[in-house]
Amino acid sequence: MIDEKVLIDRAQRGDMEAFRELVERSKIKTYRLAYDLTGNRHDAEDLSQEVFIRAYGALKGFRAEAKWTTWLYRITMNIYYDHWRMKSKRALEYRDNLEGCSTMTYNEQTTPGPDRKAEAGVMQEHIDRALETLSPQERSVFVLRHYHDLPLKEIAGTMKIAEGSVKSYLFRAIKRLQKELVFYKTDLGLEER
Repeated sequence: MIDEKVLIDRAQRGDMEAFRELVERSKIKTYRLAYDLTGNRHDAEDLSQEVFIRAYGALKGFRAEAKWTTWLYRITMNIYYDHWRMKSKRALEYRDNLEGCSTMTYNEQTTPGPDRKAEAGVMQEHIDRALETLSPQERSVFVLRHYHDLPLKEIAGTMKIAEGSVKSYLFRAIKRLQKELVFYKTDLGLEER
């Protein structure tokens, strides 16, 4: 297996095969981060594709001070932030139109039985909705820490913010998620008395 730095050097000199190898090595991690940030497959595919297009365009400027995947994570988050800003304007209009409407109703006929897979699917849907309430920075920190197991220091480097800021975003994200998912605490009898 060819060393990553050798591939980067070759790709920077125009070797398309070296760039393809770099993409091949990192496409799954990039897609997973994109999916965790966007919450759906279609947007994650679009985002991942755009990441590699931008990475190719900026490859000559990559100085390898950070790891290749850290650089791609940064590009992924920048694109996500850009798309989030554009979508947030449209989403506000859309939410105003849907105010008071529920996308899922729960009753005895539609509630799944004891099948754990179905319950996990519903729970994941609630978690995904709760994640949508976070700011892009809070969601990014939460996803990088809890879905991708990155240490706080690496998250700080990826996002180009202080480690203390990472801790603040993470704290706020967890508090907001606890608030959004409080009904699980109540259902399980874990509420404070």
